[in-house]
Amino acid sequence: HDLYGLKFYYAHVLRKPWTNTNLIKPPKTRRLPDIVTVEEAKRLFMATRIPSYRVFYFTIYSLGLRLGEGLRLQVGDIDAGYQRVHIRNAKGNKDRLVPLPDVTLNLLRRFWKVHRNPVLLFPNRSGGLKVARSAKTPLDRAGVGTALHKVVQTCGLKKRSHPTACVIAMQPI
Repeated sequence: HDLYGLKFYYAHVLRKPWTNTNLIKPPKTRRLPDIVTVEEAKRLFMATRIPSYRVFYFTIYSLGLRLGEGLRLQVGDIDAGYQRVHIRNAKGNKDRLVPLPDVTLNLLRRFWKVHRNPVLLFPNRSGGLKVARSAKTPLDRAGVGTALHKVVQTCGLKKRSHPTACVIAMQPI
């Protein structure tokens, strides 16, 4: 992106032709995320006041999902018989199967009985739980991220994180 800025500056500000020079780009740094301990995860879940967010956070934690993968989950993606979840359009536009722990399956079943949406596992609840039954869109990504950021602050976690990428890397239970 910087290269395009330089080209624009040369062409439109300096009004000089851009000569294609071999510019050296610094290597991209990749940092590993901080891992949340089991105790920190428990504190996070207990501090989450909105039940649908609490179930959502526990689900992405226990399945090791990214935020967007969790939001896209549908009822039909759950295979209780083989205890696995079909993750569609994951990173790299690939599908994958992840193991489904008993505790997560039971929690999702109880949560589904509350909203009973035939398609979405985490329907948008902006009109209340009765409207969630017929919702066509999942929970709001920004709302989920903002709520989790507030919970992290409330818990006093000092983890280096990014709010849209599952916020903090968590080890599976």
